[in-house]
Amino acid sequence: MIEMGEINTMISGIDEYVEPMIDFLTMITSIPAIGPLSGGSGEMEKAEAITEFLLESRVGEIIRHDSDDERIPSGKRPNIEVFLKGRSSRRRIVLITHMDVVPPGNADDWETDPFVLRKENGRLIGRGVEDNGQALTAAIFAMKNMIDLGMKPFYDVSLFIVSDEEETNEKGIGHLLGKGLLRENDLILVPDHGDPRGKIIETVEKTLLWVKISIKGKRCHASMPHLGNNAFRASMMFGSNVDRVLHERFNDEDISFDYPLSTFEPTKKEIGVSGINVIPGEDVFYIDCRLLPHYEVDEVLDEMRKEASEVKNKMGVTISVEPYLVEKTLHPTQPDSRIVKRLINAIVEVTGEKPETGGIGGGTCAALIRNAGFPVAVWETIHNSAHSPNEYIEIENMVKDCKVFTALFAQDTS
Repeated sequence: MIEMGEINTMISGIDEYVEPMIDFLTMITSIPAIGPLSGGSGEMEKAEAITEFLLESRVGEIIRHDSDDERIPSGKRPNIEVFLKGRSSRRRIVLITHMDVVPPGNADDWETDPFVLRKENGRLIGRGVEDNGQALTAAIFAMKNMIDLGMKPFYDVSLFIVSDEEETNEKGIGHLLGKGLLRENDLILVPDHGDPRGKIIETVEKTLLWVKISIKGKRCHASMPHLGNNAFRASMMFGSNVDRVLHERFNDEDISFDYPLSTFEPTKKEIGVSGINVIPGEDVFYIDCRLLPHYEVDEVLDEMRKEASEVKNKMGVTISVEPYLVEKTLHPTQPDSRIVKRLINAIVEVTGEKPETGGIGGGTCAALIRNAGFPVAVWETIHNSAHSPNEYIEIENMVKDCKVFTALFAQDTS
């Protein structure tokens, strides 16, 4: 049993690490770590920098679980486990964070270089600081604080810092699950979604469906359209029609989710022709769908293919509608699960406020973990600026989350 005085000492000790935490986040922000699907070279440089810091700071035992990936120069997607021995090994507390980030987008939308951390009015601004730099930093320093104090968590702690979360999860958490690195008795927390007050513990996600739409017509000179068939025009017709149909057909509401409706958003568009005077013979774009859990993926694809058939008949093009990525939550985490109850206790101990449970539309690797049969909670204190220009966090939130992780590590979770 860890005495309350010891727990208070652990929690209060975090205040000594504010500047070192900022320095660490500055360092990892400077290393992009973008996956190959987004045109990057992967996470290896950032993984090596993090590993060097962990070794120099003597933060637990470091174990690597890298996966192979021939698409990037290093040929590896790094996954780091930081293990801290507890007073008991009967259970293990597992935190899962990720080191990859999305591309910064249009540089003109940023006030400064997205990979140079900027401090302003209590905020830290830069690509990846919220997604997932804050949680990664807070978790590492919660462990470092215990080691520096000469104290042990109640149970063993494993912090996983994974790759590929922003793309497919195949080379990150999927790889770890394939190796059987999560166990039945683990208490698993994914700090990768939250709200500005830390009042929501996510226990279920919408089904994630990414769809690739490929339309083929016939290329020709723009001054002679009768010699071709404009795939872009057919694409616009299909996109407009399917947008209307999906929103009308799948319009149920569930107020337990942060956004209560299913969403269908056209996003990425592949480059077509390079010349303004060329009618495109092919057009490819993607639709990001987030479905309330009671809707089936095949229902949505069937509606899309019906619309594709109608546009094909009208325009004389061919249209392919293919799922690019599907992640369906099969086993929502129950609000009375051990990890949720213990996390609530830790949050109340640090903040004095009791959080609620609910669902989100965003995707985290928690969905894969739940589908593998493990209860998992998702929580942190953030403003949901991820993927946006001038992504930011509040320094006080990073410190508070670090204290919550410390309280979770310290309490008797039997």
